[in-house]
Amino acid sequence: MADSSYSSFARNLSASLSIRPVSDNRPVGEMLRTEILSGLTVALALVPEAVAFAFVAGVHPLVGLYAAFLVGLITALIGGRPGMISGATGALAVVMVALVAEHGVEYLFATVVLMGIMQILAGVFKLGKFIRLVPHAVMLGFVNGLAIVIFLAQLTQFQVPGSAEASGHGMSGGEWLSGWPLYLMLALVALTMLIIWATPKITSAFPAPLAGILIVALIVIGFNLDVPRVGDMASIEGGLPPFHIPSVPLNFDTLEIIFPYALVLAAIGLIESLLTLNLVNQMTDQRGGASQECIAQGISNTVTGFFGGMGGCAMIGQSMINVKSGGRTRIAGIAAALFLLSFILFASPLIEQIPLAALVGVMFMVVIGTFAWNTFRIMRVSTKFASFVTILVTVVTVLEDLAVAVVVGVIVSALQYAWVNARRIHARAYTTPEGAKVYQVDGPLFFGSAEGFQEIFDVKGDPKKVFIDFAESRVADQSALNAIETLAGRYAEEGKELHLRHLSRDCKALLSKTGLIIDEADDDPEYQIAADYAVQRGLFGGGH
Repeated sequence: MADSSYSSFARNLSASLSIRPVSDNRPVGEMLRTEILSGLTVALALVPEAVAFAFVAGVHPLVGLYAAFLVGLITALIGGRPGMISGATGALAVVMVALVAEHGVEYLFATVVLMGIMQILAGVFKLGKFIRLVPHAVMLGFVNGLAIVIFLAQLTQFQVPGSAEASGHGMSGGEWLSGWPLYLMLALVALTMLIIWATPKITSAFPAPLAGILIVALIVIGFNLDVPRVGDMASIEGGLPPFHIPSVPLNFDTLEIIFPYALVLAAIGLIESLLTLNLVNQMTDQRGGASQECIAQGISNTVTGFFGGMGGCAMIGQSMINVKSGGRTRIAGIAAALFLLSFILFASPLIEQIPLAALVGVMFMVVIGTFAWNTFRIMRVSTKFASFVTILVTVVTVLEDLAVAVVVGVIVSALQYAWVNARRIHARAYTTPEGAKVYQVDGPLFFGSAEGFQEIFDVKGDPKKVFIDFAESRVADQSALNAIETLAGRYAEEGKELHLRHLSRDCKALLSKTGLIIDEADDDPEYQIAADYAVQRGLFGGGH
């Protein structure tokens, strides 16, 4: 049911973005034009984002731009999801700011290298597969929360130019636009959004976001309108990223400083990347490799740390822009990275003239398309708990960060699942003609239901011979085995004989050393128990 709802959500999201599957049989010329123009659109949107996130982390704007270029290029080349865009992100920047403020930017570069190594190891050991444990309700909360975060991040562009840089965080601290400058900014944002909405109705030969940016930029430059522009945030002019080994002492003290930050950054980066990968997979009706994406993110961050970048991960906003613009292959991501580098090297004076209003308009359309508006319909038909989890994850994403929100959502969902299953354990009992009593257990036996399992049996009132049939149950963990042996001990104390039926092969192997009587049958189940230990006679206090 969750998979079906998630697929429905992805289809609705795709429809709201006007996304249609692109055939692999597109003419080569059409495909190249679409992919390259999509990459250009993404690159233009990346510039103010990378600069703003560099301010958040307290580093030079080029540190953010170099990260956007290197992470974007490497993940486009070898990532697990063609068409997905990676770069410097705010989720990572807010963690980095404390490290930079206390220890300096060199420690940040060393941390990014270690972060990348951790992500490579996560990919090698295929830890990315655990992203499938994220429930549908958490996914909805993640998407909606991230849409709100993207929206709130754009509001800083309505501040007086230069105030964000002066504040050192890029997110607050400046005076807000008012009067005519505010009205003009709002009008240009609205015009950009109108162009993006109308362009697909006129032609599909040109990405709508790029059309919005170019038309509004021409109007602003042609009429010399006094509105905030990219160059008002910071100059993006620079050279090629220089190779640079982080200047930090190679000792245990350095590792003690950077390890906690690297671990948190690696976790946040992989969670955001894998959730974005799953979302783009559903939207494009294709599949991507989670482990490959982990390795690609790790390699890109390791390299970035040696070239003066702040690291990064997948960016849902830019990925949505790319998909909306028709980008489906690695060409779009590669083009976006190369365009971004060309802006830094050659075209900074031109790019700095682009009005921020045009880029804000593009991101507002991304917000509209990213937010899962069918959430309200889903919440009306889903359980109250699922609705609660969706709202919880949305709120925590906005107030804290993505990683915390997803972890909280998964933990709450897991606890609820365990509680529901803990109450499912029950048994049907009957007496055989020979006078023995048979308990047919139904429901999973695990840590949550172990106590309820013990309460099923009437040890003192049962006959001398008792059978427990696990054909309709599943022994799931160590607590379940402990409960079985404890129960056997209670029957042994009463001088009664307990037989166990329909246990899986691994359960039998673990319980055989306890001396319990386990009946063999041809139709014993073959599932595996989630425990790795040796059961010994009396180990759990059974005493028999």
